[in-house]
Amino acid sequence: MKVAFATQDLVRVDAHFGWAKNIAIYELTAEGYSFIEAIEFQGDLQEDGNEDKLAPKLDAIKDCAILYVAAIGGSGAARVVASGIHPMKVPQPENIADLLEKLKVVLQGAPPPWLRKVMTKGQERTFDFEEEAANG
Repeated sequence: MKVAFATQDLVRVDAHFGWAKNIAIYELTAEGYSFIEAIEFQGDLQEDGNEDKLAPKLDAIKDCAILYVAAIGGSGAARVVASGIHPMKVPQPENIADLLEKLKVVLQGAPPPWLRKVMTKGQERTFDFEEEAANG
């Protein structure tokens, strides 16, 4: 599953989602994780009430199951959740590698129900109804 991190320095989760200069995206499995990409955002990111700044970020994380942030506004959180992404707030800046390691350990054990649900993002089953009807 893909995990996104709101970050200013690409090392720690240390950014408000709307104000984040970068979004770092990693692929995570129970065996390990790998860096996929860092997406950099330009412009006046700190302008409150500027909902347009969220659209490129939401598009950047659309394939992710989890988004780690230092903070996130109400409308941003609603839009992230509506996209099927689980937002996770960290109380203080935390190292991305440490968060990935903790998540990896959880995946190796018995993930809580919310995590099992988000882990299936992008793997939703599709049915070919025409094939079902022909065989049915």
